[in-house]
Amino acid sequence: MKQILSELNQAKLEMLVNKKLIKNTRQNKELHALERRFLSNEKRKAEVVKGSAEVKISRVNAKSEELKEAVYICHYKWLNKQKDYFYLEERIDHRKATFYRDELVEDDLIEMYDKNEGTQNQTSIIEVNDQDIRNKGDFSYDRLAAVQYAERWWNDENPKYKNFEVNCTNFVSQCLHAGNAQMRGYPNRSSGWWMQNNNWSYSWSVANAMTSFLKNSKTGLQAEKVEHAEQLKPGDVICYDFQGDGRFDHTTFVVAKDPENMPLVNAQTYNSRMRYWAYEDSTAYTPNIKYAFFRIIDGTSSK
Repeated sequence: MKQILSELNQAKLEMLVNKKLIKNTRQNKELHALERRFLSNEKRKAEVVKGSAEVKISRVNAKSEELKEAVYICHYKWLNKQKDYFYLEERIDHRKATFYRDELVEDDLIEMYDKNEGTQNQTSIIEVNDQDIRNKGDFSYDRLAAVQYAERWWNDENPKYKNFEVNCTNFVSQCLHAGNAQMRGYPNRSSGWWMQNNNWSYSWSVANAMTSFLKNSKTGLQAEKVEHAEQLKPGDVICYDFQGDGRFDHTTFVVAKDPENMPLVNAQTYNSRMRYWAYEDSTAYTPNIKYAFFRIIDGTSSK
């Protein structure tokens, strides 16, 4: 079972290495995502030099004597080359495979973006109360510390924080906090930005609420909304509205820039490292996607 799944996922990876995609006759969402990545690589003048796919089976459910379902994790690694720049990209997929009489009949990505983030379906505008930190002053943002945190924890859960099944915004908040951004607003979940005493604000854990908070905050943790991705630098934040319906679904954290000055990001939920910012290779991507680019105001040019 593990060998079959390893060969399947390695074959998908080899499509990018060999630049040969199979014909998408079933309108498969994952093959569409691979096609978009292939076109994106061409546009960026980037290529996947080599890669690996490591499979770890979490559990096997026997539906009957002949029918079995395997839930597993696949850890992909791609060595990317763009101009003279090489970098390692990584991604973790949670997948489910169905076997009938020991033959693979179905293999699917477990969709996560449609689940409630931070265990709450909260999308209202976050109240920004500047009195919350009237006496705390502005902070000096340590971009290096924030990026180091994103690199350390992109594929792990820090036990100091509450973590969720859909964890992307919580992860970005942790990165910002590691960079010396101060919490405020406790215990009002609709105010400020905080996580403490086994509780948290919506802006800490929900993508749409964080987008609103970063857009409106006038003290403490603040951000400038910019028009273009290339205006960002490591330590900044990107928010994603996949459907283009005004509700933001996902957040990522900028950890590096490619040779074209475009962001590479780390993220959780679908744990990713050094991923190209546009997410055209995501199954959640649609032609209507909208982005919000936030440059963190740090008050210092030395970090």
